[in-house]
Amino acid sequence: MPKGITIVGLGPGAPGLLTVEAQQVLQEAEEIYLRTRRHPTVEALSLAAKIYSFDDVYEQCNTFEEVYAEIASRVIDLGRRAEGVIYAVPGHPLVGEASVQRILVLAEQEGLPVRIVEGMSFVEPVCTCLRLDPLQGLQIADATALASSHYPMFNPDLPLLIGQLYSRDLAAEIKLVLMMAYPDDHPITLVRAAGTAAEASFTIPLYELDRCAEINHLTSLYVPPLSQPGSLAAFQEVVAHLRAPEGCPWDREQTHRSLRPFLLEEAYEVLQALDNEDLDSLKEELGDLLLQILLHTQIAIEQGEFQMADVVSSVVAKLKRRHPHVFGQVHVSNAQEVLINWERIKSAEKAAQHQGEEEHRGVEGLLAGISQDLPALARAQALQRRVERTGLDWPDVHHVWSKVEEELTELRTARTETAREVELGDVLFSLVSLARWLHIDAESALREATARFERRFQEVERKCAEHGQQIDHLEGSQWEELWGEAKNAADHC
Repeated sequence: MPKGITIVGLGPGAPGLLTVEAQQVLQEAEEIYLRTRRHPTVEALSLAAKIYSFDDVYEQCNTFEEVYAEIASRVIDLGRRAEGVIYAVPGHPLVGEASVQRILVLAEQEGLPVRIVEGMSFVEPVCTCLRLDPLQGLQIADATALASSHYPMFNPDLPLLIGQLYSRDLAAEIKLVLMMAYPDDHPITLVRAAGTAAEASFTIPLYELDRCAEINHLTSLYVPPLSQPGSLAAFQEVVAHLRAPEGCPWDREQTHRSLRPFLLEEAYEVLQALDNEDLDSLKEELGDLLLQILLHTQIAIEQGEFQMADVVSSVVAKLKRRHPHVFGQVHVSNAQEVLINWERIKSAEKAAQHQGEEEHRGVEGLLAGISQDLPALARAQALQRRVERTGLDWPDVHHVWSKVEEELTELRTARTETAREVELGDVLFSLVSLARWLHIDAESALREATARFERRFQEVERKCAEHGQQIDHLEGSQWEELWGEAKNAADHC
């Protein structure tokens, strides 16, 4: 064989599934290097060639990344010889073979020729076992790669096949990741030794995945789609359909401007659900809020403005850029340092966007971007938090209390209606500062106080109705008595 590398796929395990080309290459070889001897095809082959394996590398290295890097380096060295090298791997050389991908990169850098002798991968026998058509949207993932993620980056409305699920420890990690997108009792199917005489499959609920003692290096996992559509893509399809010519007349008429009040309304309904600690309502209201986001995005798509991928990629890039302590090399000691660093990064971004424009510098630039449409209390809170992140703030909460008392004194001594309005505004603004120092969300606190008042007043109305009284005819003592009773009843319901 001439100088270079021949990579042979050994198929899924059964010798009968080895391709004719692969058999010919192996039978004519004088020596063969195997990634691992732990493969049924290897045991069944009767060859004259000298057989070597890289199983020792697995014992010497601490991680799979180190293993594959070492194997690739050795194969490249062997490929430099005049006779070249034959390197054989389980399945198909280009399906789930990290060492092969490394070899291809290194070989191209050195100008070494590489010949790929195809083999059947694990995918075909698994599909045969489960009677699957892979063209029906089958997604394929490597178990180790999936286990390293924090959320499964797959569409749960489509089938998912996970290969190389080699141990129960790995299965435990996979289970935790999948439970981010699938119910705990979602049915999954384990397939062991697909394409061999020992092939077996069994279906279990997701929460039992890491309890299966039968998991080994020939195990694959099949995850069927969710029983009901649950992906963002499915949501986008519904919204696009509503906006299509055959869709809903009302939805088709909407514009960015006409949808503005609905976006605000849905945001407040989410806040209401949060205030009520009503998780069922929160789930529903978040869906309604997301609908507004998708509607605006769909309108933008139709008008050629931007696509959902632009929305997502932009915010993903921004989050990574503004979290260098997570995605980079920056070190922070606490949450306050995170916020200060966040504002510094934002300021640098704005400076880059408006380079040379004096009006975008200083305090004006720092406070830019806080919506004028926010409720006054929420906007005051947002402004103060923005400034706080720069490190500019009261030295301690005692100074804040003093400021509140100072503003109350000025309100009490104000002589004109205009002055009283100004001083009341200052009192409210100082109370927002106090709330921030007490770690209280002022907007939420006021909403909750308003809701308490509403419940108590409704209880007074109910009691008046029970006794045939008119609420506007109550005397001072009657009102105080009923209000006390209503307060206790409403706050304990």
